[in-house]
Amino acid sequence: MASTQEKLIAHVTTEEPIGCRNKVTVVGVGMVGMACAVSVLLKDLCDELALVDVMEDKLKGEAMDLQHASLFFKTSRIVADKDYSCTANSRVVVITAGARQQEGESRLNLVQRNVDIFKFIIPNVVKHSPDAVLLVVSNPVDILTYVAWKLSGFPRHRVIGSGTNLDSARFRHAMGERLRLHPSSCHGWIVGEHGDSSVAVWSGVNVAGVALQGLNPEMGADDGADGEDWKAVHRTVVDGAYEVIRLKGYTSWAIGMSVADLVESVLKNLRKVHPVSTLVQGMHGVKDEVFLSVPCVLGNGGLTDVIRLALKPSEEKQLVKSAETLWAVQKELNL
Repeated sequence: MASTQEKLIAHVTTEEPIGCRNKVTVVGVGMVGMACAVSVLLKDLCDELALVDVMEDKLKGEAMDLQHASLFFKTSRIVADKDYSCTANSRVVVITAGARQQEGESRLNLVQRNVDIFKFIIPNVVKHSPDAVLLVVSNPVDILTYVAWKLSGFPRHRVIGSGTNLDSARFRHAMGERLRLHPSSCHGWIVGEHGDSSVAVWSGVNVAGVALQGLNPEMGADDGADGEDWKAVHRTVVDGAYEVIRLKGYTSWAIGMSVADLVESVLKNLRKVHPVSTLVQGMHGVKDEVFLSVPCVLGNGGLTDVIRLALKPSEEKQLVKSAETLWAVQKELNL
């Protein structure tokens, strides 16, 4: 007897369907991973989304929750498994998995624990998606992007850290609050480490091409010469994540939207410029093999170009110091 499906549908071809063209994998289904997944889905960026985690019940639950919402977005397939075979042929793999810092734990110990986690994740990703672009989000993101690059064997342009894309968004939001303008009309860059030693490029801050340092030459000054204390805008960027964590326990939505912004530039070959973490050895006086954020062009192949920033000597000095801070931790890692 024919089934209901057989009675309903008349097949025209028996050929295998064409494989998905824009598959995205998110490794880690914690708060950040799921915010990334939801943001990618809501922007209609992929035709298949794969989720991977070692916590099977949570992984299954999160996948079911998204599948139940499939009526409301245009991604045709959502899969989840602890086995990385479900990630096969991904164009972009977003890595959010990692250990949380424990009370009294040193930064170096946290990094080494995450390195050990990456030693499992990265080879599995590479095995099933050898042509993917890796987008590292796990913290400390700059060091772990370097680790992912080393472990993957991928060329540098296919291993990107989310870096200061979010820091720069926070910067532009804070500028907009001061100037009563939308953040998209406020242009400014945070470069260097995604963390406490990040660098605000005050010399490049502008609105409609008007350089704000031309109106206020002391803008961003450390010595208190700026009566408007624009330096406080950068402090809100550095302290922003800590404040969100203090208030709600974690950050999620902003980093999720930031990651989806980067994924979109890659999948749609937009060639947009983003401040993301890449190998900066030989740039701006950086001598060590470290990853830091500088303005980069993102497209189909991953990171295609780096914009040569015209930094002031004081800004370049801060960037070098940021690199030295990371290298001091990175050189002790056991890869």
